[in-house]
Parts: sequence; structure tokens; C-alpha cells
Amino acid sequence: MINKSFWKDKKVFLTGHSGFKGAWLAFMLKSFGAVVKGYSLPPATSPNLFDTVMLDKLINSVTGDIRDLENMRREFDTFNPEIVFHLAAQPLVLEGYKNPADTYSTNVMGTVNILECVRQNDSVRSFINVTTDKVYHNNEWCYGYRETDILDGIDPYSNSKSCSELVTACYVRSFLSARNVAVSTMRAGNVIGGGDFAENRIIPDCVRAAIKGNAIEVRNPNSVRPYQHVLDALFAYMLVAQRQYEDKSLAGSYNVAPSEDDTVTTGELTELFCKSWGENLNWESKSLNQPKEANLLKLDCSKLKAVFDWQPKWNIKTAVDKSVEWYKIYRDGEDVTFCMKNQIEEFLRGNKHESKRNA
Repeated sequence: MINKSFWKDKKVFLTGHSGFKGAWLAFMLKSFGAVVKGYSLPPATSPNLFDTVMLDKLINSVTGDIRDLENMRREFDTFNPEIVFHLAAQPLVLEGYKNPADTYSTNVMGTVNILECVRQNDSVRSFINVTTDKVYHNNEWCYGYRETDILDGIDPYSNSKSCSELVTACYVRSFLSARNVAVSTMRAGNVIGGGDFAENRIIPDCVRAAIKGNAIEVRNPNSVRPYQHVLDALFAYMLVAQRQYEDKSLAGSYNVAPSEDDTVTTGELTELFCKSWGENLNWESKSLNQPKEANLLKLDCSKLKAVFDWQPKWNIKTAVDKSVEWYKIYRDGEDVTFCMKNQIEEFLRGNKHESKRNA
């Protein structure tokens, strides 16, 4: 469904390009021929994907804080983008508990600021605000949340992303609906893939333990999450950005997640990782005194499937295998850029979803 020729020479402004998902997206857009300008703080970890693929050599990379409206507006207005992806955020639940004020200022006022840039610039045709599956009021339901369910994240990170959704909806109603700009919010599940080095995320934790030869410590093995490969999420973002650019009536809010039969517990994901990595890797449950996180979280993607004929392509086993492939290439000092190009092309050629039960 992605038209690679659509992206050639399109001017794309991307916040958060120094992060895991942002760096993958910038790399993909550049490979499709887009003219990309990234705006972000320096990478939050060392190592990181941004430096590993030398992204600052591939795109116009600007170091800046989304809370600094005047600086971001200068960079925005000198570029005059046609398409905007807003990924910059404080993305971690536990960090939100530690620093709630910074989390709110980044995730709420950062959204206000990028929308101000869009509001005051006539070049933009398509805007995507990337939020999270955690924007919903979590009732620990056994079925997936839909886009019409209540937005009320329970913790500071999740709640700040709920606020970001509300801010976006307000700007659409108050300013952008009367203009030729299409605005959508994308609520993705937990993404995995090569190049994530964040603390307190399951795959990076698995990789760090594997490289050290230690058992993986899993804090919530029975928690259910909509894990999916980063390419499934990012191609959904690009698909909506492309299609709403062509037809504004398609703009809205969309969940992005694996199919129901590919939603697994964190323990199951870790077991898949151990089998894929090999080398006698194992894991153990490690109870920690930590703030509350949701135990059961699923998304219903019926709307995205119905409107765009979208389907997830890589099942959870493939997603884990592709992640392990990247990290082993990185560990061995080989060419991860070549690996990423191959994975993108393989994803584009691949068939639609096959359940993990049939993998």
C-alpha cells in the first residue's frame, strides 16, 4: 500500500529523529527519496541508532527542544514542509513517575508547539501525531480498545499522551479543519526492533543480558502487550500520512497493533527471544518494588484495516527474529545499515500477516 514514488522529493519535518522509532523513520523516508529535516534533542542513550547509522550525514539534522517554540518555528519556517511527523516525546512509563513535570512539559507543550508551527505555516498538507496504546482508560479488558473509548492514561506518561491527543483534536476543531491540512493521531502498541537501547524496555534488556551472558530478568512476565516490529508501525504511519495527503477526509485517530492471535505476554516474548538468540540464553521472573503498570492491554485495529486495507505483515516470531538479527550484526561489528535496508525491502516484498501459531 505504500507508494514509494509518492515520497520522492516530499519535504518532511520529523520531530524526535534521534530516538529509536524516529531514526528508523528518518532512515526509511530518506531511502524513499524524501527530503527530511529532523528536529530533536541529542540521543538519550549511548549507544543509539542515530549515531550508529550516522543519521546526521543522511538528513538535515537539527538539535533542538520541542519545548522551545521560537527555535522550532524558525527551523520549521525555513524548511516549509509538506508532511510532518511528530514523534518527539518522553516515552517511558517509569521515567514519567520519576519526572512527571518534565514528562508533561515535553509531551503536552511539545505537541502544542508543533501544532502552532503547523497552524502558522501554509505549506503543511499532512500531519501525524504519534501517541501510544496507553492513552486509553485501562479497565484490564480482555478485548482491544477502540478509537472511541475514553482517553485517560493512568500514569503520568500515559496521561500526558492522552492530553496530547486532546490538544491535537482541539487544534483540528479550532484552527486546522478549515484549512487544507489533514491531521491524524496514531496509537501504536509496544514496538520492537534493532537499534533500541532504552532502559526498562524488554528487548533492550534482553540484549544487554545476552551480550553479558546473564539470565534475563523480567519484571512483569504475565503482562499482556501488543508487541509488534517497528516497521509494521512506521509503515502504518507513512500509509496514513500519504493517503490523507491525497484525501483529507481519511484523517482521524487510528490504532496500530498486531492481530489478536499475535498479542503475547512479556514472558512469551522473552521466551521467543531466548530461542532466537540461542547460546543457552534463559530468563527468570524478577519481582521489583515499582509503580503500577497495566497488566492487560490490547488494541482493536478494525478501523485502520477497514479504511486503508492495512494488515500487520510480520508476526511476533518474525519480529523477534529480525530484532535479534540486527543486534547480533551490531554486536559483531558488521554493517547494520545494510541490515536495515534489507529488512525494509524484505518487509515491502512480504506477504500479509501469518499467525505466530502457524510460524
